[in-house]
Amino acid sequence: MTKYSFVLFHKEAAPFMEHLQNLGLIDVTRQEKAVDSQSRELYDKISRYDSVLLNLETLLKDKQLRKKEKSRSDVKDVKAEELLAVAQEKIKLRGDLQKSLSDAISELREAVKWGEFDKEDLKRLSALGYTLHFYQCNEKIYKKEWEEEFPLAILNKNASSLYFLVLENDGADYKFPLTESKFPERPASEVEKDIDRIEEEIGRNLSDLAALGEYIGELKKQRKDAESDFDLYMAKASAASEAEDTISVFEGFAPEENDREIEDFLKRENAYYIKEAAKEEDNPPVLLKNNAYSKLFEPIGELYMLPRYGEHDLTAYFAPFYMLFFGLCLGDIGYGLLLLVAGIIASYKLPEYKGYAKLVAWLGFGSIIMPLLSGTFFGGKLADIFGMSEKARALFFDDMQMFWFAIIFGLVQIVFARIMSAIFAISSKGILAGLHNIGWAILITWAAVWYASTQVPFSYPPFVNYIGLGGLVLILLFTSDNKNIFVKLFKGVAALYDITGVFGDMLSYIRLFGLGTTGGILGLVVNSIASQLGAVPYVGWLLMGIMLIFGHIFVLFISALGAFVHPMRLTFVEFYKNVGFDGGGRAYNPLKRNK
Repeated sequence: MTKYSFVLFHKEAAPFMEHLQNLGLIDVTRQEKAVDSQSRELYDKISRYDSVLLNLETLLKDKQLRKKEKSRSDVKDVKAEELLAVAQEKIKLRGDLQKSLSDAISELREAVKWGEFDKEDLKRLSALGYTLHFYQCNEKIYKKEWEEEFPLAILNKNASSLYFLVLENDGADYKFPLTESKFPERPASEVEKDIDRIEEEIGRNLSDLAALGEYIGELKKQRKDAESDFDLYMAKASAASEAEDTISVFEGFAPEENDREIEDFLKRENAYYIKEAAKEEDNPPVLLKNNAYSKLFEPIGELYMLPRYGEHDLTAYFAPFYMLFFGLCLGDIGYGLLLLVAGIIASYKLPEYKGYAKLVAWLGFGSIIMPLLSGTFFGGKLADIFGMSEKARALFFDDMQMFWFAIIFGLVQIVFARIMSAIFAISSKGILAGLHNIGWAILITWAAVWYASTQVPFSYPPFVNYIGLGGLVLILLFTSDNKNIFVKLFKGVAALYDITGVFGDMLSYIRLFGLGTTGGILGLVVNSIASQLGAVPYVGWLLMGIMLIFGHIFVLFISALGAFVHPMRLTFVEFYKNVGFDGGGRAYNPLKRNK
């Protein structure tokens, strides 16, 4: 990145920012908080657009809303500048109407229990000097003698409950053995009319919302315009005013390859600027640069965090591992073929998602390579499908071999991460800074070979033990750069405790085997159920086909979900940790105008 420091007359800052926005190459250092009421207003406007778009897009997923007659709507010819306000009003009205309907239904549920009544009759009784008390009780509790003791009228009988009214003369000593119940304010017939009215209003509101759905594209455009205005304002506000508000000073960053274009622009603007290489302490933005293959995996890395400026981007290093780990977790050649074909088709049919489609295709390719080890194809085994000989069957891994393969593959990534960490340290700090990680790579490799020799009958040359000892010496002597030999040795010995972390990291890779095996078993279960359904007379073939299609789609979905998440966890925890990744960079976000 190149850092540009600009010095302008204060009155020239605003038009200069607008020209920078048209150029669209410089990431201007902005203030992170709203600086005044105008910036807060602009930000609030963007938030309002986000809320409206989210609500409209969610509502339009409802088939009932999509089928509404838009001709009944009074917003079909709404003006562009009124769209946001109208949409907010209609969305708020929908919420209010739904609450009113819910309240009315609850009120109806209570009113029905008391039966139909006339409010005027109740008022006349009160006018005659009676106090009205309302009760409800189970029919078994109700006593007939109450009717002789009190002026009582049964209003309604609902299931096994009685709802009744007791009149009290003013001044009389009144005491009834039950607790009074709440009497509805309106009879059920009035509430039902109110519900009909609310439902009619909801219908008109749904027609309005369906009509507004056709303006989503325009709302998105207006939202981008508002974001562009906010971006420009914050860039202007970040310019520090000096020399009694006559000079504005601000800075920005741009990729080095754009230096010539930016310098030509600044010459045309007659702007005074200072150009220098960006330094880490300037906190410049980060723009990742990867080849066509690694670039597809950038969205995965960005789910964690970007590397800080000056730190190595690990995308190109974890991409092949992630693809193969995904394939190992998916664990089925058939599912890999489906993903590969789907990704290729989507890359042509959905050009706006071409990058994601290609990523899916590559993950599908990895899901064809790795399951070849076990020979799993849509829950079955290739050896069984093609009736292979025992010699050919021996070429495929059994479950125990897949278990150890997952651990060994994980160790390969851990050793690779340590070597990368050593290379990065040597390139920036000198050879001594990377020797301890080289020692770890050697020691881990030696320990793996030694343990394998105790489980499988094979021997290795004695000098391999000396190589492992050399790795241990590198850890002891070069973990610390302290010149005191005793401090150096003490820190080296203390660093050996990290072997427990390496062991824990190694065990984490067992999940690759577990997920792959689970997916294969689920596919086998689908096949087994489908074969049983196939025995049903007449329609067996249809039931078997439905089970195979939908069953394997379901297994593919849940297996792909696990295959996406768990390799990501191995990447961000085990791999990043062993490389020594810090992260914390901010994305390159140039000031530009919405087109």
